[in-house]
Amino acid sequence: MTLDSRSLTPAQRYALVLVDLAVGFTDPQRSPLASSCDAVVAANVKLLEAFRQRGWPVFFTTVAYDSPVQARVFREKLPALNILKADSSLVRIDPRLEPRVGEPVIVKFWASAFFGTNLAELIRQAGADGVMVTGLTTSGCVRATAVDALQHDFRVLIPEQATGDRDAQAHVANLRDLSIKYADVRSVEDCLALLG
Repeated sequence: MTLDSRSLTPAQRYALVLVDLAVGFTDPQRSPLASSCDAVVAANVKLLEAFRQRGWPVFFTTVAYDSPVQARVFREKLPALNILKADSSLVRIDPRLEPRVGEPVIVKFWASAFFGTNLAELIRQAGADGVMVTGLTTSGCVRATAVDALQHDFRVLIPEQATGDRDAQAHVANLRDLSIKYADVRSVEDCLALLG
C-alpha cells in the first residue's frame, strides 16, 4: 500500500536555514565529521545570493559545545562531536558562506536546529511561513531540522543539490523518505523559481 503523498502549496515567504555548513562539516582534512562537499557549498552560495537579493530571512546553524553536560548522550553515541568546541575554528561557518550582519548563527547541541533554540520564533518574526532547509548532513541534522520545521507548521522545501551526507546511500534514502512524508524535495533551480 502506498501513501497518498502530495506536493505542498508553496509558502508566501521562505526562510533559508543553512544547517551546519561549518568548517567541521565541510573540511574533511580537519574533521572526521566532514565530507567532500564543494558542490553542496556552491549550491548554497547560489541560494544564499538569491535570498539576500530579495531581502528574505537567512539563518545559519552550527554545533558548538562549551560544557560536558550539553547533549551528553548524543556525544556518547557519536564521540566525534566532541571536537566541536565553542572556541574552535571548526564551529565557524565555512568562509565561502560567510554570514552577513543580521543573519543569525543559531548554536545548537542536538540534531535539529529547532530543538532547544528560538529558531521557530525568529522565523515567524521574520514573516516567513516556509523554510528551505539545506546543508549537512542529510541523514542527520538536515533531516531532523526538516521534520521539526513541519512540526512547527512551516512549509518545508529541500533543495536537493544543497544537501549532502558522508554516506551517499543514506543521502538518497533520506531525501526519498523526506519527500514522501515531510517536505518537498526539488532541484535548486526549481527552488529558486519558487522565490518569484
